[in-house]
Amino acid sequence: MSTTATPDHPLARRTRQHFVAELSRRLGEVGVAVKERLTQALEQVSSVREMQERRDAWTLFQSHGRAWEEAVAAAWQRAARADPVAVASKPVPPVLELTLVGDDVVENKILASRLALALQERIGGPLAELCVRVQQLEKSDELGPDDVLRPETLMRLLIEQWLASRLPRASLLLVVETLQRELAAHLLDACKSCEALLVSSGVQTDGETKYRVRLTQMSSASPGQHAAQARREAPTGQDALDSVLPDPARRGPDTAQPLARDDGLRNRHLADGQMVAAMSPLARARRRAQGVLGQLRRVLSEQTAGIFEATAKQEITPTLAHALQRSQSMVDPDMLIGDTESADGVAYTQASVVRVASVLRERSNELKKKASTDGEKATIEIVALMFQSILAEERIPAAVRVWFARLQLPVLRVALAEPEFFGTLNHPARQLIDRMGSCALGFDAHAIGGSALEAEIRRVVQVIEQYPETGRRVFQLVYDEFQKFLSKYLTEKGAASKVVSVAQQVEQKETLAIQYTIELRNMLKDMPVRDEVREFLFKVWAEVLAMAAVRKGAQDEETVAFKRSAADLVWAASAKPNRADRARVIQSLPALLQRLRQGMTLLGLSSPVQEGHIKRISDTLADAFMSKTEAIPQARIDMMAQRLANLEDFVSDESMGDLPLDADSIELMLGIDASSIDVIPDAGAKPSEAMLAWAHELQLGHWFTLDHNQKISQVQLAWRSERRQLFLFAAMDGRSTLIQAKRLAAYLQAGLLIPQEEEALTLRATRQALEKLDANPGRLLAV
Repeated sequence: MSTTATPDHPLARRTRQHFVAELSRRLGEVGVAVKERLTQALEQVSSVREMQERRDAWTLFQSHGRAWEEAVAAAWQRAARADPVAVASKPVPPVLELTLVGDDVVENKILASRLALALQERIGGPLAELCVRVQQLEKSDELGPDDVLRPETLMRLLIEQWLASRLPRASLLLVVETLQRELAAHLLDACKSCEALLVSSGVQTDGETKYRVRLTQMSSASPGQHAAQARREAPTGQDALDSVLPDPARRGPDTAQPLARDDGLRNRHLADGQMVAAMSPLARARRRAQGVLGQLRRVLSEQTAGIFEATAKQEITPTLAHALQRSQSMVDPDMLIGDTESADGVAYTQASVVRVASVLRERSNELKKKASTDGEKATIEIVALMFQSILAEERIPAAVRVWFARLQLPVLRVALAEPEFFGTLNHPARQLIDRMGSCALGFDAHAIGGSALEAEIRRVVQVIEQYPETGRRVFQLVYDEFQKFLSKYLTEKGAASKVVSVAQQVEQKETLAIQYTIELRNMLKDMPVRDEVREFLFKVWAEVLAMAAVRKGAQDEETVAFKRSAADLVWAASAKPNRADRARVIQSLPALLQRLRQGMTLLGLSSPVQEGHIKRISDTLADAFMSKTEAIPQARIDMMAQRLANLEDFVSDESMGDLPLDADSIELMLGIDASSIDVIPDAGAKPSEAMLAWAHELQLGHWFTLDHNQKISQVQLAWRSERRQLFLFAAMDGRSTLIQAKRLAAYLQAGLLIPQEEEALTLRATRQALEKLDANPGRLLAV
């Protein structure tokens, strides 16, 4: 395919305008569906605040919905009339295109990407085929980043016009699934209409035959294989992979069948996309990741004579091994040159990243010349493209990206020796880069410069450089060390340290309280104990025992005394048929009531509340003197006291459900003002099991956009409790948000907590590398 672009091709321009016209014509139907969804939301029972927000969203859409539809149509039409940004004859390296963008723009891009991804999963094949036809007309390798045929562009303009029409972002999140469903159907119709227009104009594409063959091959696969293959091979410039596809002569006679015979397969592809869209975000992310890695394995296997069939380590040819060793020691000074000097040492800017990117590209070109096999050349090129993408990640500070660049050679050495690097996301080299990148994502150059995080990343890189021959082992070692560093770094400063300490105590205390209550119920179920005493033990004294165990230790003298008081209270409140027992109660009563007051004081109960409990207990004890019921045998009281003394031996470490968390309990245990901490309890949240599983798998250090009480902020997951019931998010302004697991899952489900990256850094780099190879497959083996 020629790389000389002719973006102003009349038929290509006409196709874009026809595509947009077909979509715009259906916007009224989209608006009706959105209105219906907002009406349904009004009927759902929720909190007062949420119901008010939904009423406001419904009212605003009634007033501004039509204006939004018109604004979207106009924006799409302007984009269709504009000259598409085609790939130039000499592509500018991605690192030269970096710019700073605002939070709103980033958030719009994130949401647009989510919508676009869902659309691509539903109609990837037909839309990609349309793009291939237009690219052939324009003789371009790929569509421009703002081309209206890209789902990302369509969704970005749609979101921008939503906000510009004075419709709130919160209401947009309510109708995301509706937009996905409606737009997918209309996009499919628009693609078919444009396909008919192009075919009637005599446009055929070189990639059409290959696409037909792939669909025919998939027809003999199992449904599960078909779904995975269709998703992985959704063509975006499929004709660009000539060099990695089988010889057409080996494809069989089915290649001559008309494309229309594959309509059934296309419908199955669409159904598979709908199934994927219905999955949890965590499952969809894993499935997409496997698709990307599967595509990469196929590309490499085609070019490297089945390198991926081998599981043993591969031997690097001597010539390349020598070149790697020489390259490792040759360019270090160039990789460390900064742009300015600061009090903390060398300061790196975007110019540093551009310079380093140039050094890396030259190094890769030289190494490819020294490579002895196609497999080595392909591996060098893919690793180089991956690191180009990593260096182009503008959300990561320049200083961190410069240090990442120094990992290219060690990673290349691992990739050459261990093909598994390209086949799994769990390779320690990938995991290390992903974790370091996700933690640095939310910092600017000023915040990270001279920080402990930058120092640790620098140390990690230097350790890997010192032991280049160790390969996987050294990556695993430093990855484990970085994980340990991270758990301390995120919570060692400021209020977060105190919050983590007390939050862990709160979880432990509340879990123990629940378990102690269960044990007390089991001990008393067959005993003739008054309801007033049972209620006090279950609702108050279990809390006292848990608080004492957390603060002082389960076998502390005072904790043991509190445990004994529970057995004493049960005995004192039972029937006293003889005078000796009554005398004993009268003698021990003052000390017992004093210990009950001490326990309730430890719990933080006010004096009036304490006196209320004491009065009810005193009345119950007085009634016991006159009771004619059966007395509790002393042997059972002694057995209960013994079990209470060793209560911890009978409780489990498993989570016992919801924790009654609130700001008051935090302040009580901290002993300070907790106004800088937002405490978000479960409050009856009922998220799906898939969302709860996703919440439990969130990684420390990852950044999120949090929408809480009408305030949007960027937060980092700084800590999670041992039982994963409590999660602490820290914002750059020093505020902390402590949230319970179910409410966290509910926030994820409602789009109130959105990850700032939906795929790992190395996975995104892999996908972008494949896109470049898809556009220009010749570069894979070129030297």
